[in-house]
Amino acid sequence: MAPMGSTSHRAAAPVVPLPEDLTRAIERAGYYPALVADVVQAALGHEEVVSHLVHQETTFDHDVVRRHITVLALTETRLVIAHADDHADERTGHEEVATATTESVPLSAVRGVMLTHVVPKPQDYRPGSLGREITLTLGWGAVNRVDLLPATCSDPSCDADHGFEGTISSDDISLRISADAEGEAALEQALTFARELSASIGR
Repeated sequence: MAPMGSTSHRAAAPVVPLPEDLTRAIERAGYYPALVADVVQAALGHEEVVSHLVHQETTFDHDVVRRHITVLALTETRLVIAHADDHADERTGHEEVATATTESVPLSAVRGVMLTHVVPKPQDYRPGSLGREITLTLGWGAVNRVDLLPATCSDPSCDADHGFEGTISSDDISLRISADAEGEAALEQALTFARELSASIGR
């Protein structure tokens, strides 16, 4: 029995509300904003957001439109990555479900921030404009993932053992942001986030 006046467990730190600009960005993306905001807030816990980036993308799966949203939230100690998308339920084959996944990466594990600037008509480039489109690639983790498959040859009648072939890939994420498709503000936000994340991992 715990002594009188003490508690048997320590109270959990309060969850910090998301910044208003991050909440607005999630709402503008329009992909189940209540769900996305909740999973991001749950992953952040009691840490405040220093900088963020919200990226929404639409893809086509045969004749079905699929939506995806990625939220990157930088705190003083972590990079929180949230990704949500929808797909057909494998159990029923037709009912649509949404999945939302979060990952927390210590800043010490972020290996690099790579920006690729796409500049149309480079002969007309205006100094300081940095182009109309970027691809932001983030890498983290010390262990690469190895995907192995049995090696094959072009002879369909061959039954020899050709060993294995595979690819080695690291944990990373790549986002394409275009001012023409998403607006000047989205591109500027992505550049700001990249600068602040780069500064955080360089300390």
